Amino acid sequence: MAVRGELTVRILVIEDDEAIGHLVRMALERDGQDVVHAMTAAEGLEFVDEWGPDVIILDLMLPDMSGFDVARRVREDSDVPIVMLTAKGQDSDKVTGLDIGADDYIVKPFSVSELTARIRAVARRTRGEVRRPSTSLSHRDLALDADERRVLRGSEEIALTKREFEVLRMLMQQAGKLVTRSAIAHAVWGRPASSAKNLLDVHMSALRKKLEDRPEAPVYIETVRGEGFRLID
Repeated sequence: MAVRGELTVRILVIEDDEAIGHLVRMALERDGQDVVHAMTAAEGLEFVDEWGPDVIILDLMLPDMSGFDVARRVREDSDVPIVMLTAKGQDSDKVTGLDIGADDYIVKPFSVSELTARIRAVARRTRGEVRRPSTSLSHRDLALDADERRVLRGSEEIALTKREFEVLRMLMQQAGKLVTRSAIAHAVWGRPASSAKNLLDVHMSALRKKLEDRPEAPVYIETVRGEGFRLID
């Protein structure tokens, strides 16, 4: 995913208003970007840890935690660019956000063109620090090429659907680590885990049948009951 061919970035939108979050996501995806949307601070912080975004768009008024506190948590471990998004326009809020470490500040209501331009500007300013995710991943005898959308197990090519491919790519990006059902549901289907449960279970079952010699005794993908999945070391 690239910003007008300039650099590779991934964008996390943390916004509790579903309509606004959907609008922002659609606008940025039309601009050629890779976007996930979290509706709570907790979900957003999970994505920061598990997905490794290159830019964060952060609403200040979240149901479970102030956006200021989310920014402070992110800044403890990361210099990822943060763009504050809020209905408040007071100078004190802007100063607080920028003092915490936000890189820019957009006040609602905003235009889609303004938002995409601001994101491109932030990405350009930090392009020397932005991580370019590798398009090739490997784990044990599995090899995944995102550009070619191919997966090999040893010398055998495994034919995967688009969703199966994206699920496996998330697991391989975090090989050996727990990837939560919530993170997969949001990244692959753009939905909370509660509404994507059946989709995720069906796709995981199909993926196992294609990867595993004995799906009932998996050696590649481990289920962590009630939490998510892990690619087995």
